[in-house]
Amino acid sequence: MSTHWMTPHLSYDSLAWDDIDEGDEIPPVVREIDATLVVGGAIASRDFYPVHHDKSFAEKAGALDVFLNILTTNGLMASYVTNWCGPDWDLASISLRLKIPAFPGQTLTTTGSVTRKYEQDGHKMLDVEFSADIEYGPHCVGTATIRAAGGV
Repeated sequence: MSTHWMTPHLSYDSLAWDDIDEGDEIPPVVREIDATLVVGGAIASRDFYPVHHDKSFAEKAGALDVFLNILTTNGLMASYVTNWCGPDWDLASISLRLKIPAFPGQTLTTTGSVTRKYEQDGHKMLDVEFSADIEYGPHCVGTATIRAAGGV
């Protein structure tokens, strides 16, 4: 089956090295958390602990509802950074710390900025700090390093 019909709906733009400066803000991304994201993320990452798919179990454990697992959060943050920089960049590393659980019905707002622009071993590199916040405060904070894949 051909996927050419998708081409007009996709963007393959990448950031150019010369257009990036330390201190640049990454545009915020706002996403509604729903049960499908929570449960689907847990299943996809093979995290079968019931607090991520069984509301009754989660409530008995003291939670408001099922909540995002760390691997789903990590994937959301990785895609936040890589969607911003584009396909000519590779995610070299990512590290995050969970803070407040994110439950269905909440809004997750992710923001970030470039903290360092440098070259290392012949590679163009960027360090980025990010935070994903819910209504009550930070869901997670972290850092990522991206590397130009070539031609940037």
